[in-house]
Amino acid sequence: MGSNSKPHAVVIPSPFQGHIKAMLKFAKLLHCKGFHVTFVNTEFNHKRILRSGGPVALDNLPGFHFETIPDGLPPSDIDASQDIPSLCAALNKNFLAPFKDLLVRLQNTVSENNPPVTSIVSDPFAPFSIKAGEDAGLPVVMYATVSAIGYIGFKQLYALREKGFSPIKGNKFARTHLFY
Repeated sequence: MGSNSKPHAVVIPSPFQGHIKAMLKFAKLLHCKGFHVTFVNTEFNHKRILRSGGPVALDNLPGFHFETIPDGLPPSDIDASQDIPSLCAALNKNFLAPFKDLLVRLQNTVSENNPPVTSIVSDPFAPFSIKAGEDAGLPVVMYATVSAIGYIGFKQLYALREKGFSPIKGNKFARTHLFY
């Protein structure tokens, strides 16, 4: 990276609405601090953002760009959320190759408006980014997009199990799995 080049972070959330919103806010903060940012979304989620905000929803700011990768799932209703178990399986099966291809393309198109990629900022629910970063020789920073209440819940889960409050017993929802 030349002395006049900005650091270039490729930011990739897991493809779930709450994760995307939180990661986009973080990416904007990086941009405000002088980073060139490439924000990566699935094609499906990118179309949803465009549709909800109109054609100017993702107008690029100088140094802030959007890219997409396919999720490998069959087309689905744009007005409905994608099937969560299928999307979780796709994260592990379909995302690595297109993400690596995107990183190569970004590195091969270095210009004044596109400095070399210097890091990846990823959601812990998108672990394929670690392998992609290793293969590209880039550091990967994991940014957990969990809410405060989610953090508190995870932090207290062990204590709840120790006291016998979890899993919930005698409840018709006791067998409901939160994670697929």
